[in-house]
This record gives sequence, structure tokens and C-alpha cells, in this order.
Amino acid sequence: MSSSSTSSPRGYYGRHIFFCLNERKNGEDSCSKHDAQQGFDRCKARVKEAGLAGPGKVRVNKSGCLDRCAGGPVAVVYPEAAWYTFVDEDDIDEIVESHLKHGKVVERLLLPPDVGR
Repeated sequence: MSSSSTSSPRGYYGRHIFFCLNERKNGEDSCSKHDAQQGFDRCKARVKEAGLAGPGKVRVNKSGCLDRCAGGPVAVVYPEAAWYTFVDEDDIDEIVESHLKHGKVVERLLLPPDVGR
């Protein structure tokens, strides 16, 4: 698969982006406390508007805990396994335009590899 293509000969979707929407009941920090739902909603709308949604293209999914709460909110794009953190709609728009549309990872939004729960 070329870096700018979203189609995949091996899978139903070329790319998946999973947004952690987990809420911890015990009061611990979690992605839901950092506007993760708004990030998910924005991404889903932008992917659809850009014509990137559907088989062979991009799927935007909700996820339970991805166990990297300390960097929340968190989203991960596969097959590249690029772990993102984001702050606002501009960050989501950049992920959609750069990574999901053109296959270029947004380095400035990558979650450091040592950030876990």
C-alpha cells in the first residue's frame, strides 16, 4: 500500500482510527474527561465530508480503554499504529487531512512511546 493510498488489498478498510472514549468510574483520569467524544465526532464528520469513509477507505471507531490514559485524549491509526493525542478541532482536522487522506503521520501530535496509564 502506498503511503498516500487508503485502499488495502488485505483488509476491508485501508485505515482505522480508534478513539478511546473510556470513562473510569473510580475517579481516575480517563479520555472521556478530556473531550474525547468531541474529537471522535469531529473526525467522523470530517472523514465523511472528505469522502474518505467506507470500504477500502477509512473507518472511524469508538474504543474502550486503550490503556494510555496519561496522554489523553488518545486515538490510534492502523495499520501504521500511530498513537495520537489531540487538543482541539484543528488537531483533528490535521490528522484527517495529513494522515487519513494523504498517509502522512502528524509527528507533532504523536504520543510519546513511554506514556501509558
